[in-house]
Amino acid sequence: MEKIVLKATKRDVTGKQVKALRRAGLLPAVIYGRHVEPVAISLEAHATGLVFAKLTSSTLVTIDVEGTEYAALVREKQRDFIKGNLTHIDFLALDLTETIRTKVRLTFTGVSSAVKDYSAVLVHRMEAFEVECLPSYLPERITVDISSLKEIGNNIRVSDIPLPENVVVLDEGDDIVIIATLAKEEAVEEAVAGAEAAAPGISVERGKKEEEAAKK
Repeated sequence: MEKIVLKATKRDVTGKQVKALRRAGLLPAVIYGRHVEPVAISLEAHATGLVFAKLTSSTLVTIDVEGTEYAALVREKQRDFIKGNLTHIDFLALDLTETIRTKVRLTFTGVSSAVKDYSAVLVHRMEAFEVECLPSYLPERITVDISSLKEIGNNIRVSDIPLPENVVVLDEGDDIVIIATLAKEEAVEEAVAGAEAAAPGISVERGKKEEEAAKK
């Protein structure tokens, strides 16, 4: 994975005075974490906006604050309601030697024969997985191939999806991620209920560390 570095400077300006920063083309932000005292920073707004257009919620970024680097995840983004541009960012600093738990978005690829040949509707039951891993192994997304959905009633469960190396999913293995069903709403409910009733019992190994290094 390409290392993404954001250049930043420390800022003393807070409160209502940050409006002046924004007018000057700067983006206020803060870095915080379990082992880090909060650091108020400012970023170049335009360059940061271009980078953020390519990021997911689980993309690990490096923030270079006047020579000191912080590995971090984006925990909150605030935007202007009218213009849509970023107005503030909260970064969660991570210890690269500690396991974290966070959400990773699912990306669906491939062609379903159930849709192509039988006009099925694909019902998405999950859009992200909760995972546990070291920050350096955290994937930006997890890919789900829907080509196995060949007939109405076919489904893909959590346990069916291959995971990146050294990544543990914390969702139940028999949870349905996506199902091919008829267009009618009642048929959707029946198909999901039937699939869940037919599911074999699956035990999922939970992470051994109970303490979260990063909150969702």
